[in-house]
Amino acid sequence: MPAAAGSGPISHAIFRLARLHRMFAGQLLRRIGLHPGQELVMMHLWELGPQRQADLVRLMDSDAATMTRTVRRLEQAGFVRRRPSPTDKRASLIEPTAASHALRREVEQVWSQLEDLSTAGLSDDECTAALRTLERLERNLVQAAADSTGANRER
Repeated sequence: MPAAAGSGPISHAIFRLARLHRMFAGQLLRRIGLHPGQELVMMHLWELGPQRQADLVRLMDSDAATMTRTVRRLEQAGFVRRRPSPTDKRASLIEPTAASHALRREVEQVWSQLEDLSTAGLSDDECTAALRTLERLERNLVQAAADSTGANRER
């Protein structure tokens, strides 16, 4: 670990872990024609049905430009299509195609394989404890972000 990161060993470990996790996810997803993050968009569409692009931005905590590129690539691959919103003439809905539904099982298998790689050698109790710790870390950062947003509004 670099000396400058010495005061944040957990943060440094999270950074390293996230980078490795994304690398393995990328390798596994490439085999089925996806890039990291695209499978998450598809998961939301499979679960929730057609969505406005703005709603996908919010669901994914993304930005509009990134979502535009992601949807365009998924559309070019034949996994989503756009159709006019029946309630808002300015918006279109992004919906999964039949081809994407065939992809769902492959995405689930990739996530299962990624889970197995990540938790290899851990007992069920260790997996449960790891998940609880990660969820707590996430809650801490969500709260810090909310506190930061509130503090910025008060200025």
